[in-house]
Amino acid sequence: MQPVEIYSSPLCGFCHAAKRLLNQKGVEFTEINVLTNPGRKPEMIERANGGRTVPQIFIGETHVGGCDELYALERAGKLDPLLEA
Repeated sequence: MQPVEIYSSPLCGFCHAAKRLLNQKGVEFTEINVLTNPGRKPEMIERANGGRTVPQIFIGETHVGGCDELYALERAGKLDPLLEA
């Protein structure tokens, strides 16, 4: 299974929704809290090609985007293959 990283904030409802989907699927992920670790935010912005909002989700080397994009992959049946790649 590909490593999954999610840049998030505890105040973000979309972050909670994205993590909920990953948890429901039994996916282990590394959470990077940019609120308590503000020094990681520039890293997130660079990796996300300028994306400044949370969540920013990465599966392996693939930048998925945010919560909406994660759920769109799930609805299209493309999330599991990406996780397994």
